[in-house]
Amino acid sequence: MELFSVEFLSSLLSIIMIDIVLGGDNAILIALATRNLPLQHRKKAIFWGVVGAVGIRAGLTAVAVYVLKIKFIHLIGGVLLVWIAYKLLVDEEQHSDIESGNNIFDAVKTIVIADLLMGIDNVLAVAGAAHGDPLLVVLGLLISIPIIVWGSSIILRFIEKYPIIIFIGAAVIAWTAGKMIVEDPFVYDNLIAGVPILHYIVPIVITLLVVFLGHKKRKTDDNDKR
Repeated sequence: MELFSVEFLSSLLSIIMIDIVLGGDNAILIALATRNLPLQHRKKAIFWGVVGAVGIRAGLTAVAVYVLKIKFIHLIGGVLLVWIAYKLLVDEEQHSDIESGNNIFDAVKTIVIADLLMGIDNVLAVAGAAHGDPLLVVLGLLISIPIIVWGSSIILRFIEKYPIIIFIGAAVIAWTAGKMIVEDPFVYDNLIAGVPILHYIVPIVITLLVVFLGHKKRKTDDNDKR
């Protein structure tokens, strides 16, 4: 992919958006994991916890970029991402099982382990949006991590005030899923190659379906709570 081309920049923006939307969980788990620490230790725990979590996530994403080159993996990954995008819209995340550390080491360990377990969706989405370009993965992490960590409280407030951000993020993930599915060698050779317009129609239909069904489920759940 040519550096600073339209395709490169659009993929980079997709990665940043994915990291920001899915990074809301990081802000919550960091707050919970460090809530019992004295203020002077909390910043150290957050710093080293984030360093460890980012290092592991960067490694996993780099591996995922290459794994996605295997036949059928794009198709499987795309289907998983469709589910992740839908769950992002309909699930109210529960973090009651995240324990607060009583010292810096415990807090850092909690942040790293929890991020590893919760970050699979992020890794898969970023790897898919990168289209096999490791540079995009690195740039996405470098740009988005400071936004997520130091701007986490602002992001959470914006998401609560403007729920449309969640829908935009889910749409980006669903679009990425659709692109992954049509770019799978098996799907492309047997379906897309004969009808090129499907290369655009499939991602559009998947994105619209995810947003529509997610919105419908949220409305149903809201009505049930009343």
